[in-house]
Amino acid sequence: MSSLQTLANDTELSRRPVGYFVHHHGHGHAKRCLAIAQEMHPRPVTIFCAKPEIFPELPDNAEVVQIPDFHGKQARSEQLHKEPACLALDCAPVGVSAIRGSGGIIASWLAREDPVLFIVDVSAELALLGRICSVPVVKVRMHGDREDAAHQAAYSACAAMLAPYSEVLEQQDWPEHFRKRTFYTGGLIDTRKPVPDKAAARKQLGLPEDQQIFVAVAGNGGVGVPIAPVTLAARAYPDALWLTVGKTVRYGHETDFANLVDIGWITNVTDYLAAADVVIATPGDTLTHEIARVGRPLVCIPEWCYYDEQACKAEALAAHNLAVYSPRWPASFAQWRALVDKAYQCDVVAQRELVDNQAAKRAAGCLEGLIQDLWQKSAPDELIGERYTGKYQAVPASVAIPDAD
Repeated sequence: MSSLQTLANDTELSRRPVGYFVHHHGHGHAKRCLAIAQEMHPRPVTIFCAKPEIFPELPDNAEVVQIPDFHGKQARSEQLHKEPACLALDCAPVGVSAIRGSGGIIASWLAREDPVLFIVDVSAELALLGRICSVPVVKVRMHGDREDAAHQAAYSACAAMLAPYSEVLEQQDWPEHFRKRTFYTGGLIDTRKPVPDKAAARKQLGLPEDQQIFVAVAGNGGVGVPIAPVTLAARAYPDALWLTVGKTVRYGHETDFANLVDIGWITNVTDYLAAADVVIATPGDTLTHEIARVGRPLVCIPEWCYYDEQACKAEALAAHNLAVYSPRWPASFAQWRALVDKAYQCDVVAQRELVDNQAAKRAAGCLEGLIQDLWQKSAPDELIGERYTGKYQAVPASVAIPDAD
């Protein structure tokens, strides 16, 4: 090889960046990204997200590049809007400028920075974009019924997949050939606050020491806990205290009761979970692991999600007696009582084992191992000379491009 083609050494490889797309819906994606980026230090990590504000603090090896938020944006003409969906893409309408802007920013960065990996959490299209740009892609796995062509294409485009949960929670229908390419980190959350025992949590929160307490909780990514069915629960258990934590939604016909209190959005969710006898939750990924970390009888009632993500997670939990799964909110006293009675049979010891305090470190180790496998003894970027001498520039419209031989 010429001097320009000398094989990359370990130092050069360690300096090359990782690109990381983070979906801004909910906060779990951002928390997961920050935990992994910190463990990848000192390797540079460039994060692409439509809402940089969901990253309150960044490790010194990370930066955030804002991309346009293309959710809900309209096509630029009626005919563009009528263009049929592409079966190979999950969500890519035609004529939406914000989509072009996001893809362009990311593709330009991939071309310019020559990253060792592009991590995608989560987008089927951007996983395919990374592969089209000839960059190895790692897709963060989510639960759900994702047998459509677009998701299958995205999975097949990946060098590896990262599941931020225990293999115990894997779906039964997940194909073996994809399972072999999936790294299971164990439950990946960034919460490190010690879990108080029930008595200490209640004392700290000013809650009754001996009263039965139920906590209904929802994360930030969905609509929230519907108050109406919880009013039925309060009537079914008139001597208990029912607390709603996080986002809630009212339909306008609720009747409030003294034993039902809406706590709202708080930062000390762990304390309320620890104070509970039973938890009722919408099983988003982060919230599920926050509850498992405490260990409580659990009723999972999924919100509507694309591809039945929460329902599939609830089914996986119920299959191992880690939670009770109800496909809808109870509509009678009897339905509430049946769910609560069953929840008391949950294996809360096994619940706690879902959470791995070393999950972020294990994820970073897996990613670094993949980088070494893919890039060790690799040749340098063959465009590096031309790219910075100006060879690859726009051709003026007046210049004729000769036909290929």
